[in-house]
Amino acid sequence: MGAVTIEFNSASIMKRKHFLGLVWTALCGLVLAWNIQAADTPKLRVLVVTGGHDFEREAFFDVFKSIPDITFIEAQHPKAHEYFTPARSGEYDVVLLYDLWQDISKEARADFENLIKSGKGLVATHHCIASYQDWPEYARMIGGKYYLQPYKENGQDKPASTYKHDVDVKVHVVDPKHPVTKGLADFDIHDETYGFFSVIPGMTPLLTTAEPTSSPTIAWCHTYGKARVVYLELGHDHLSYVNPNYRKLIRQSILWVADK
Repeated sequence: MGAVTIEFNSASIMKRKHFLGLVWTALCGLVLAWNIQAADTPKLRVLVVTGGHDFEREAFFDVFKSIPDITFIEAQHPKAHEYFTPARSGEYDVVLLYDLWQDISKEARADFENLIKSGKGLVATHHCIASYQDWPEYARMIGGKYYLQPYKENGQDKPASTYKHDVDVKVHVVDPKHPVTKGLADFDIHDETYGFFSVIPGMTPLLTTAEPTSSPTIAWCHTYGKARVVYLELGHDHLSYVNPNYRKLIRQSILWVADK
């Protein structure tokens, strides 16, 4: 076979190098601009309210440490209500409830109600649905109620709500396009279930389950005044905290109620 002669056009090579150099410079500029913008974008500040119910603290707060676009502070009962006052409401962007508390003064009720109605985003989780049994407005705020005692409704006797530990729950994502559940498909989680709690009419369901020890709707959203509100029933212990679906729900709930 005869020798093959390859001729290089130096001008063509120089033009290609120049073009590639321009592309590289543009890409570097875009990356730098993105990094500057990301650095200048303030993180969402989350007030995590706890107290009245034991939980695995380190594993729970690892969930929030894993979310890169937030910072958080803990408000623990009996002093948590101080954060709902107008004087302290500017210290955070979103309220996340993980408490189970009953005592609340008339002044604290007014502060809490006005805070959320004015537009402060609220994420209510797990056992907080059983808080403030004697304050009906709280149930309207979060969209449901867990009953610690039997009660009457329209003259009929109703049972107390129930719970069951260590259940493998099959979760159905009602609307995968909603910002809270975006990117999620139906999933399994090992968690605690609640039964016979009420969901106020008008809530938008996000997650449901056919698990017999649970009420059917286990996550929902709505608006309360100017605020967006999400309730997530999931989240009992480390077995749920480490579930990537749970972590994604927490993050996306925070971003959605903050209108981000």
